[in-house]
Amino acid sequence: MSDDLYSYAKLYDLMFPGGEPAVDFYRAGADRHGGRVLELGCGTGHKMIPIASDGHPCVGLDLSPDMLAEARRKADRRGVTVEWVRGDMRAFDLGRTFDYVFIAANSLLHLHAAEDLVSCFRSVRRHLAPGARFVFDVFNPSVRLLAEADGVRRTRESLSFMDPDRGSVSVDVAEIYDPSAQVTRGTWYLSTDSEPDFVVAPLHIRSIFPQELPLLLSLGGLRLVERLGDWSGRPFAGDAPLQLCVCEPA
Repeated sequence: MSDDLYSYAKLYDLMFPGGEPAVDFYRAGADRHGGRVLELGCGTGHKMIPIASDGHPCVGLDLSPDMLAEARRKADRRGVTVEWVRGDMRAFDLGRTFDYVFIAANSLLHLHAAEDLVSCFRSVRRHLAPGARFVFDVFNPSVRLLAEADGVRRTRESLSFMDPDRGSVSVDVAEIYDPSAQVTRGTWYLSTDSEPDFVVAPLHIRSIFPQELPLLLSLGGLRLVERLGDWSGRPFAGDAPLQLCVCEPA
C-alpha cells in the first residue's frame, strides 16, 4: 500500500509510543496558563487527551481524518471530552481565543514553504488570548545528519514494533535531503516476514535552522520569549537536540 503515513493511525501509535517527557512538559504548560487549550497537528491525541483529563477545555486540530478518528476513539475510551476539528494549521478560524496553543512532535515541519509557516503563525496569533503563550518543538538540524540522507533504504531498529494483528513489524526508511527547499524527502517501508512492504508511505519534513526561526515568527506577528534545548528546561545551545520555543504576540 502507498499512502500518507498518517493514514495508518493505529500503526503510528505503535511505532511512536512513549514520549512522556514531552507530554509532561505540555501538560505542565497548560496547567500553568490555565483556560482553553488548542493543539495544532494533534494527531491521535497523545498529548491532548492527558491535558483534557486535567480539566482544561481542549480543542485538537488536525488535517488527517484517520488520526482524528483514532484520537476520538481513545478519548471516548478514557471518558475524556475534547473537541476534535479537522483543519489546516496554515489557515484556520475557530472563532475564539485560547490561553495555551501548542504544536508538538515536529508537526510544524510538515509546512515546507516559508509563506506557509508565516501563515500558520499569523493564524495562531489571531487565536491567542491576552497573556497567552504559543509553544512548539522542532528538531535542531544537524548538518552532518542531513548530509547522510543519501536515498539508501536502511532499517530503523529503534522503530520496530509489535502489532497485535501482524506480529513483529520492521521499519525501513530511505531519505534524501533537498538543501534548496530545506526538506528531507523520505519513504517509509513497514514489513513483516510474511507481508513485506505492506505500507509504503512518503514523509517529507522541513528543517528550520536556529537563526531563521525568530524571523519567521516575527513575520507572523509573534515574538520568541524563550528557547530551550530539551524537555528538562536546559537553555538552547548549538548541540541541543530540540528547539523548544515559547512565544507571545509581538
